[in-house]
Amino acid sequence: MGNQQLKWFYLIALALLWGSSFILIKRGLVGLSPLQLGSFRVALCAIVLIIIGFKKIKQIKSSQWKWIGISGLIGSLLPTFLFAYAETEIDSAVAAILNSTVPLLALIVGLFFFGTAFIKKQFIGVVVGLVGSIALILAGASLNPDQNYWYGVLPVIASLMYAFNANIIKSYLGGISALGIATGSFVILFFPAMGILVATDFFNEAFLAKEEVQVSLLYVAVLAILGTALAKIIFNRLIQLSDPVFSTSVTYLIPVVALFWGLLDGEEFSLLQLAAGGIILVGVYLSNKKKRLKKKL
Repeated sequence: MGNQQLKWFYLIALALLWGSSFILIKRGLVGLSPLQLGSFRVALCAIVLIIIGFKKIKQIKSSQWKWIGISGLIGSLLPTFLFAYAETEIDSAVAAILNSTVPLLALIVGLFFFGTAFIKKQFIGVVVGLVGSIALILAGASLNPDQNYWYGVLPVIASLMYAFNANIIKSYLGGISALGIATGSFVILFFPAMGILVATDFFNEAFLAKEEVQVSLLYVAVLAILGTALAKIIFNRLIQLSDPVFSTSVTYLIPVVALFWGLLDGEEFSLLQLAAGGIILVGVYLSNKKKRLKKKL
């Protein structure tokens, strides 16, 4: 399979993994607090990655460790908490929809901070996808007027962090394997995650004995292994094969998967949301259609 086909395969796989993450977060919050959920997710993911990828850490040069740490902080740890807190007030599908602002933010961050070339067709595609996302948000707001949409700011902040992280990986960590980047990041994140778990009394036997806690831990375990560990490796590889805007355009497909899970879980769904999902897919196509690159002046 060539790189062109491989990057589309990775994009679809990520959409399925991350699109399913939001419903798993929702289920995990039944028995866990946002801090406990995020910390357990990161700690378990770190353990899995250390087991399968510890040898890859030697690829990281001493000068790159600061970027590995920054990548882990803004690409994994903080967004994990932000999305968990957001879903205490807004639907899982809405959180996924707000996450679709990442490609536009990645384009803007790349232009202003990383000297990325401006490509008109790419920008048009991103804007079309963003319009579809806004339509989805408005449709969700009309169906759920009692939800606190101020919490919607949290996924947007997380999306901005993802945008910076994608550009950092592309600019500073290109010589490291996808597994090496993910493992190095989570080795660092393991320690603050464990500290937060201890501080929130997570390891209390009475707490862990609760049935709702045990069920929530099962959902978060699936989330950590598939939606974080495996997805992080795929995402890092996708960035290396393509560019930050293409790789982050997965966030346009995520709401489609998340809305499907939300519908199964009893969250309301309308034809307007279906139409908006179609607009998002058009945006993905336009922003990634083959074009002639123009050098930035």
